Amino acid sequence: MSPWQQRPPNGSAAGGPGPRGNGTGRAERGSAVSVAIPLTMMLTGVAGNALAMLLVSRSYRAKGSRRKRSFLLCIGSLALTDMLGQLLTSPIVISVYLSGRPWAAMDPSGRLCDFFGFSMTVFGLCPLLIASAMAVERALAIRAPHWYASHMSPRATERGLAAIWAAGVAFALLPLAGLGRYALQWPGTWCFISTAGGSAFAAAFAALGLLSLVVTGACNLATIEALVSRCRAKAGAPQPGSRWGRIATETLLQLLGIMCVLSACWAPLLVTMLQMVSEPAAGPCRGGQRWEPRRECNLPLTAVRLASLNQILDPWVYLLLRRILLRKCRQAASAVSHCPNGAECRDSHTDRALTLSHDIRRTAA
Repeated sequence: MSPWQQRPPNGSAAGGPGPRGNGTGRAERGSAVSVAIPLTMMLTGVAGNALAMLLVSRSYRAKGSRRKRSFLLCIGSLALTDMLGQLLTSPIVISVYLSGRPWAAMDPSGRLCDFFGFSMTVFGLCPLLIASAMAVERALAIRAPHWYASHMSPRATERGLAAIWAAGVAFALLPLAGLGRYALQWPGTWCFISTAGGSAFAAAFAALGLLSLVVTGACNLATIEALVSRCRAKAGAPQPGSRWGRIATETLLQLLGIMCVLSACWAPLLVTMLQMVSEPAAGPCRGGQRWEPRRECNLPLTAVRLASLNQILDPWVYLLLRRILLRKCRQAASAVSHCPNGAECRDSHTDRALTLSHDIRRTAA
């Protein structure tokens, strides 16, 4: 999901022909942004997700990672889904932006718009469902370890992920059966689910997304509660484990970060979709013309951009900003502020640099 442009292409529907569109394009061209912005976001997202997949692959093949393979499969699948979503949608948006032609001229049949909306739906819904599956998996691993050990396996995880992808694809294909439709969105450079006319399809997408957020939050809170209880029990033991306390603290921070990022990125778009579906359209918004996007009738770009940003943040929240990298940053900052001798500092930094690549390879383990 990557609709980062603000400027409609020359002559696009936002300012194109018609009694209601004349002059809008000229007004909007003043807010043009460089194509470098969406290009940079796409490259950043692809690089982060590719690195996450590399780390997960190495950890999955490593010895001693059998108990973590279900979680690693979920992380790898999430990174793959996010990366595919960026690769399938961002080039289209950038091409439309660079061509300067209206979408209707480039896609008179509407098939490209349908494909774009389909991709946005699949790669928007599947990451939310995968995040929920990961939260459920972690809650079971912490709160029901014996059941988890006897019932959960990589094969079961693979079947669950396949079911999520199949459900996402089947849901996104509903417009082909006449249930909902995809429409060009303002400013005329991307397509998504139409909310015109109280679309049940748009309402279902928003409801499924919000349900996923609720399940993820509830499971993460249950996991946090279990970890806090264990920490208190460990603290009261004759020999409290400092290592357990550090692991629990890092896990708590990561779970809180996951909930904050998911909610901040997705809640605005999903809530806005429900509001637009529930409120009756009036005036020019009632008809919901496919090739005439209007700013007041379409989803706000800010909400869509936040949802798109989640694909970039996912690998960092779930994997790349874990304890090893954070600890190295703290060590580097401490060395710079406390080391009195420059040569000793350089030697210390060299030693740490030699072990950093090894630590990064173990980050996902």
